[in-house]
Amino acid sequence: MAIDWTKNFKKYKGLWVALKNDQFTVVASGQSVKDVLLKAKNKGNNDPILFRVPSQIIPQIGMI
Repeated sequence: MAIDWTKNFKKYKGLWVALKNDQFTVVASGQSVKDVLLKAKNKGNNDPILFRVPSQIIPQIGMI
């Protein structure tokens, strides 16, 4: 199932985010992976999914 990240993209573009296992719920965000991981762990999320939200959405077709 595809996840609509449109609202989260606007709020977190260019930032690192820590996600719950549902791959959508943001538990922490920041400029660096280290800071985001620390924030997530302080909130009780010891194994979050880390993801850097692109600063802009660029359509891509085919392989890189």
